[in-house]
This record gives sequence, C-alpha cells and structure tokens, in this order.
Amino acid sequence: MKLILLLRHAKSTWSQPGLDDHDRPLNARGERSAEAMADHIVRNAPRPDLILCSTATRTRQTLAPLVERLTVPAPPIALERGLYLASEEALLDRLRSLADDVGTVLLIGHNEGIGELAESLAGSGRANDLTALRIKYPTGTLALLRAPAMRWSDLAVRTAELLSFVRPRDLLRD
Repeated sequence: MKLILLLRHAKSTWSQPGLDDHDRPLNARGERSAEAMADHIVRNAPRPDLILCSTATRTRQTLAPLVERLTVPAPPIALERGLYLASEEALLDRLRSLADDVGTVLLIGHNEGIGELAESLAGSGRANDLTALRIKYPTGTLALLRAPAMRWSDLAVRTAELLSFVRPRDLLRD
C-alpha cells in the first residue's frame, strides 16, 4: 500500500507585472493558507517519507511552513524543475519512478496537473470528497489517497481511495 499526498500550491500574487510566472510568490492569503495546511498535515496526515516539490517560488513557499513544523530530521526533499506546471501524465510517471521503500510521498505542484492526477487516481472515497475533487481543486488544497500498489511502478488510475480532500477554506474561518 502507498500513500499519496497531493498539495496544490497556495494562492500566489499577480501584483508584480513582468515577473516570470515561475518566480511569483504567495500573497497574504496564500501565506495564511500554507500555514494552516502545514498545521493540518502535521496533525492529521501521515508523515511523508519523501517530499517532491516544484522549484517555483510559490510551491517552495507553500512547503516552508510544513518543513518548520515537521519533527527533525525532515524527510528528504527533492526540488524538481520538471514538476513545474507538469501534466497529469508527467506527475504519474514521476510517482511511478519512486523507490519502493518510499511508503508515503507528498507532491507539491500546480494545476491543472495536480488536480487531474488526483481525479484520475481516485477510484473510490466518500461521495462528498469525490464530488468536491471533481468540481474544483482550489489553491492550497490537499488530497490524501491510498493506493493498493505495493510497488510505485504498479500505480494505476482509478485504483486509489480518496481518504480526504481538505481545502484552505475548511481550515480558515475569516
């Protein structure tokens, strides 16, 4: 069995014209969401054996509060340019290439790929979570999936169970 945490980066700013998309930082709302999601992951999700993160500024800033909260030593972190705006297929291929001693992985990336990957893997789960996943994968959202595969190379679409789908708005009450 493999556990997959798919986290879309938190809300980023568009207030700096001319800034390369890869370099856009989180806005204030995104920073609050990243903090809340980090707390949620530490309290309610399995500890990752490995963290895969896009090299984009907004994904690294989404990761930062979680790293601060994880017990030392933090799990290995791979910052990968190939995860930046990666497609569902590319993300699935990346998961399938993981070493089999990794039981739980956290992947921090971007839509559309991250949402499409979660939707394609989720073959079962609570009806309300599945419906929410299929409607929209908002910024800062975490999907937790359990896949029956014993080897990452065997990871297949529609075989995972969606255990939870948590949006920042579920954690933050303004």
